[in-house]
Amino acid sequence: MDLKDIQNLIKFVAKSGASEVKLETDDVKITIKTGSDTETTIVQQMPMGAQMPHMQMPTAAPQQAAPVDATPAAPAEDSKYITIKSPIIGTFYRKPSPDKPLFVEVGQTIAEGDVLCIIEAMKLFNEIESEVSGKIVKILVDDSSPVEFDQPLFLVDPS
Repeated sequence: MDLKDIQNLIKFVAKSGASEVKLETDDVKITIKTGSDTETTIVQQMPMGAQMPHMQMPTAAPQQAAPVDATPAAPAEDSKYITIKSPIIGTFYRKPSPDKPLFVEVGQTIAEGDVLCIIEAMKLFNEIESEVSGKIVKILVDDSSPVEFDQPLFLVDPS
């Protein structure tokens, strides 16, 4: 079972209104729980054989990890930058719609409260606002890529 199958299962469970669904196969065990007031989805993928790596995805719709730059910058170079991380799991979008301009670009100066991107989670589009002022140094995620909770999205130079 791949992540796309898990995503489709979560969408189905969310639409069905079920409060809990458990699924076990030879190599995967999944439990999806939803609350009555606020919807919370928990997916645990545990290997029962040696073929699959251990994965655990916390609340919200799980997505594949977006490819992150394989050549990280030197630690001393990154230490002066502030990393803006994803507050939720979902799909990262750099613009409000396909025909609109990008929210931010590398080299652009941002202020606290500026919208940096949108993250879609279960058909809800969440505007991600900057909590810092500074200059965008690097955008770490490609447009329309899935992102994980706490995944770095932007590097900002606060000076």
